Amino acid sequence: MSHRPRSGLSAVSTALLAMSRHLEVHDVLKTIVASARELLDAEYAALGVPDDHGGFAQFVVDGISDAQWKAIGPLPRQHGILAAMLHDEKAQRLDDVRQDPRFGGWPSAHPDMSDFLGLPVRDGDETIAALFLANKRCPRPTGRCGFTEDDEELLTILAQHAAIALTNARLYERSRELTIVEERSRLAHELHDAVSQKLFSLRLTAQAAATLVDRDPARAKDELQQVAALAAEAADELRAAVVELRPAALDEDGLVNTLRTHIQVLDRAHAPRVTFGSSQVRALPAAQEEALLRVAQEALHNALRHAEADQVDVVLNRRGPGVVLRITDNGRGFEPRTVRQAGRHLGLVSMRDRASGVGGRLTVESAPGEGTTIEMEVPGG
Repeated sequence: MSHRPRSGLSAVSTALLAMSRHLEVHDVLKTIVASARELLDAEYAALGVPDDHGGFAQFVVDGISDAQWKAIGPLPRQHGILAAMLHDEKAQRLDDVRQDPRFGGWPSAHPDMSDFLGLPVRDGDETIAALFLANKRCPRPTGRCGFTEDDEELLTILAQHAAIALTNARLYERSRELTIVEERSRLAHELHDAVSQKLFSLRLTAQAAATLVDRDPARAKDELQQVAALAAEAADELRAAVVELRPAALDEDGLVNTLRTHIQVLDRAHAPRVTFGSSQVRALPAAQEEALLRVAQEALHNALRHAEADQVDVVLNRRGPGVVLRITDNGRGFEPRTVRQAGRHLGLVSMRDRASGVGGRLTVESAPGEGTTIEMEVPGG
């Protein structure tokens, strides 16, 4: 297999598209390093994200095996050439890094490096990472070519786009963190409103039963049966909350498997039958998959808590390049003309916001005594 890099605009375009394809920070870092190494035909590449304590919060390498990396030992500190790249806006291009006065050596298991090219990855005035390459491959049988001014210019372009990709990934992760915080806050309120009220009723009923045991055993027995019922309801509320708090493993399992697992748990935890079916569903953009999952969770919560249904069916099918999610229950339903009043109580406002936020649409069909169907369609991407 040849080690020559792809040339021209095609190679640059491929590298830039690869960087913009990911939204998780670690994936972006790995793609930046791999793209830089391939594009400049280097033997080794690395990228370090500095922390505030003289070290690196993340350090990603390419061209070094896992065993080699483990043998090298702890992450490097910000000193020598690494520090220069973090604190100097200019690129560092050296014929032999070992001859530079700032070179401080490396661990015994570290691979030998000579020619070197490194530069900071900057977001405005802030250095957010340091990117460097070592050991430019040479087409000649002997010797090394070393990095050129053209290589430096190409890496500068790559670093500029890397800054954009890394910043976007950080913003995406921060957005997800905020979403999780919002979801937990909502669940905390629901937990307080529902479970704490039932536990309060449970305590009062148990106290009433205790006072009736001696003088009216029959009524005490009735109160104790009510205690059992309230305890079961409180347990259901807690199970529902715990299920919804579990992180959705969309990245690892995909939307279909995540939904299937979630629905299997709900089916075991609640009295109504809950089923799931899907066909020909392809992977979707992460934002769309997350929105579909959240809408499904909200609709299932409504059906199991408010609809008084004994059957809830969830179907996820392909429709053109996109997918359609349908949640149907055979519960008591409601009058569509009052949907505006019921919308906030049933979470329909947030569901519509989630759908429109990813370019989709949400429709609701219901009638008193005839159940409810919630359908969300997204166009795919």
